[in-house]
Amino acid sequence: MIFILHIDIICVGKIREQYLKDAIAEYAKRLSKYCILNVIELNDEKLPTKLNDSLTMEVKKKESNSILSHIKKDSYVIALDLKGKNYTSEEFSTKIENISITNSTISFLIGGTLGMTESLLNQTNELICFSKMTFPHPLIRVFLLEQLFRAFKISNGENYHH
Repeated sequence: MIFILHIDIICVGKIREQYLKDAIAEYAKRLSKYCILNVIELNDEKLPTKLNDSLTMEVKKKESNSILSHIKKDSYVIALDLKGKNYTSEEFSTKIENISITNSTISFLIGGTLGMTESLLNQTNELICFSKMTFPHPLIRVFLLEQLFRAFKISNGENYHH
């Protein structure tokens, strides 16, 4: 029996730029050969002009609760966070392979502009970080899809270096 890996990308915010929508669509098409991909875009909270710690926490809490409500029960959960572990592409590929042995669904979480609550991050299986640099969240979504595609190519012994 062959098991199909489901990958859910649960992210806060809508993609507005067409070039990013095109890149996401292209990688989604490429990934369809290897997994069932589901991108769940959640509404981001409107940020007030002047943020304070209390308002920041309120926004993070609302967005994190929204993310939490979309995670499947038996999913292996990976949050993208600056405090997360860095992987090489080969290590990431091995990680995905190893997770797929015991889990049929992997959920990747991408928070909003202000990030996710510590409470949500503490409920994940793992935190990963693509870079210590700050990137726009829509661009990170493209990075994640590209790295997932690269991971499957590596796992299947297929060439992919561009």
